[in-house]
Amino acid sequence: MKKIKKVLSAVLAATMVMSLVACSNTASTEKETASEASSTEATQTPASDVKVGFIFLHDENSTYDLNFINGATQACEAAGVEYMFKTNIPEGQECYEAACELADAGCDIVFADSFGHEDYMIEAAKEYPEVQFCHATGTKAHTENLSNYHNAFATIYEGRYLAGIAAGMKLNEMIANGEITEDQAKIGYVGAYTYAEVISGYTSFFLGARSVCPSATMEVTFTGSWYDETAEKEGANKLIEDGCVLLSQHADSMGAPTACEKAGVPDVSYNGSTASACPNTFIVSSRIDWAPYFAYIIDAVANKTEIATDWVGTLETGSVVLTDLGDAAAEGTAEAIAEAEKAMNAGTLHVFDTTTFTVNGETLSSYMADVDTDAEYTADTEVITDGYFAESGSEFRSAPYFDLQIDGISLLDTAY
Repeated sequence: MKKIKKVLSAVLAATMVMSLVACSNTASTEKETASEASSTEATQTPASDVKVGFIFLHDENSTYDLNFINGATQACEAAGVEYMFKTNIPEGQECYEAACELADAGCDIVFADSFGHEDYMIEAAKEYPEVQFCHATGTKAHTENLSNYHNAFATIYEGRYLAGIAAGMKLNEMIANGEITEDQAKIGYVGAYTYAEVISGYTSFFLGARSVCPSATMEVTFTGSWYDETAEKEGANKLIEDGCVLLSQHADSMGAPTACEKAGVPDVSYNGSTASACPNTFIVSSRIDWAPYFAYIIDAVANKTEIATDWVGTLETGSVVLTDLGDAAAEGTAEAIAEAEKAMNAGTLHVFDTTTFTVNGETLSSYMADVDTDAEYTADTEVITDGYFAESGSEFRSAPYFDLQIDGISLLDTAY
């Protein structure tokens, strides 16, 4: 895999001050904004001739899409480029139509944010070879071999592992305070689908928790939707009723966090802080900051340089970030997270170290994963290397492919 290009330092620095909860005012299903570059420096950048179109599965009411919307707004306005938003675009033919409309409107780059958009983005890329099509969470760019179609993701499993440490520290505090016993340290997790991306996320979170609270276990329930506030709330309540004393999620609404706040159950959210809505239960949140990627592709198009087929953001590129700790976080959490992050950056801590988990009671020495996705999901690539599962970003592709069911985690249901 080609090395990730460095993001322009000025743009990257600007992204770090972007708040996830800043509203982008994009309530309509389509928005076109010509950025008002207020500084002489911004108007002189060569990127100003670039126009970018964005396709979002939902709108700003979805924490997932809001995270992309904020990153897009930040990067485009920092670069001084014109941009267009299309929101509430389903994972169907509507995506192809939206992509074509953006290309016809003069966009040099078209970006889509949801896994199910991929086939329609590929279809549009073939029709508009002069436009660069970029897609988050997709798996096919490295096998399609189109010069104008690209996938991107980030090592969010590292962020989730760090957030898991915060969860484990909270469990330890609850044990020390006599609120629960060691064998009651059960985590609940609300997931959208039983896909590799979600499996990778909840497993890395669990491993982070167990690294500091060895007695931790986890139950997972799935909603069968990326965004269904009622189902997510119901899933959270089911887990709480089943004895889960701390929750996290990989789903896009406020359903689970608000259920936790009402029940007084500590919560680790995703894609942004829920401290204002859930002040008594919020611990921390991890997310991907997409602004560095958007800055990178804008710069690449402006300077006519190649966009990586599979781009991977990391902790070091500022693409994987944690929010500030909430009031519910345990004492010593910040120090524990900092120590683990330092080890990750040094290469001495690997999230999926095979000595830290078992599958059916056995330690893995070999595993063939489905990296080159086909209709049969054929396992095709050996991914255990140097004693750890080399998850996305290590060597093979940007999107996650960790799909193991490890011991200590119980699935209450599945949704494919």
